[in-house]
Amino acid sequence: MPAPHPQTEPDESGLLEVGEGNAVYWESRGDREARPAVVVHGGPGAPARGMHRLLDPAVYRTVVIHQRNCGRSTPSAADPATDLSANTTTALVADMEAVREHLGIDRWLVFGASWGTTLGLAYAQAHPERVTAMVLLAVCTTTAREVEWITRDMGRIWPEAWERFRGGVPEADRDGDLAAAYARLLESGDPAVREQAARDWCAWEDTHVSLDPAWQPNPRFADPVFRMEFTRLVTHYWSHAGFLPDGALQRGVARLSGIPAVLVTGRQDVSGPPDVAWQLHREWPGSDLVIVEQGGHGTGSAEALDAAFHRFASHM
Repeated sequence: MPAPHPQTEPDESGLLEVGEGNAVYWESRGDREARPAVVVHGGPGAPARGMHRLLDPAVYRTVVIHQRNCGRSTPSAADPATDLSANTTTALVADMEAVREHLGIDRWLVFGASWGTTLGLAYAQAHPERVTAMVLLAVCTTTAREVEWITRDMGRIWPEAWERFRGGVPEADRDGDLAAAYARLLESGDPAVREQAARDWCAWEDTHVSLDPAWQPNPRFADPVFRMEFTRLVTHYWSHAGFLPDGALQRGVARLSGIPAVLVTGRQDVSGPPDVAWQLHREWPGSDLVIVEQGGHGTGSAEALDAAFHRFASHM
């Protein structure tokens, strides 16, 4: 989507050791005395390339974190030797806290998109005292039902593309957990099997967001390093329903009482259906829901986001 602020180089950046041989990359823009905000990217495994541009650098000190094993964090999930067993939602929440403490930030606004809304909600429910406000775009909670919706139910909309997606896994796995089946293929000792699985998964990713009025094929899927990193991480998380007890984030909304929030979702976002944001909003006093009628999966929402960031500029 159009971003109102120009691309700039980080004022500070670094790699922070977080244990189990992992280091997470972080970068910060804006005056140290400005209002802190953290950007929580989607995927899993798709570091934001421009989300920080939605926040005014004259108002916010914006921190971007590349989640474990993706982007500039090390080691990369693109390397088949990288063990993902220590990569869980609980670990990512701990990583966010470690970066906050490292930077000496007391409290910050949490801005998450897509998978980043799941992680942002998990973080805020674990550390509500560290959150001033939340802005959540393309809301999802990564329940088993939501994963089933994307990997199986949307075959009713794109039957020919879904048949190819389902056909990418062994016949014995086609009526089971497709995310888990792809995760197993991506752990194969055969590079050709891994590469084909990554291509097949990304082809389906590009399909299920294609009803978005602003849809264009994702150029990052042409990069073999990004493709492998992304697919290993997204199937790792989806095959475990986000490493969260099913429905936990909706049940935990009471912990966010007193934290103002704006939930922004597109009416035409079939990847993250608006009912997910609607259900959260109903249980969350102090939250506002904005449904962008011509919006897709995170697109068409720049005006609503800008209004939210201006509204929360005074929250410290």
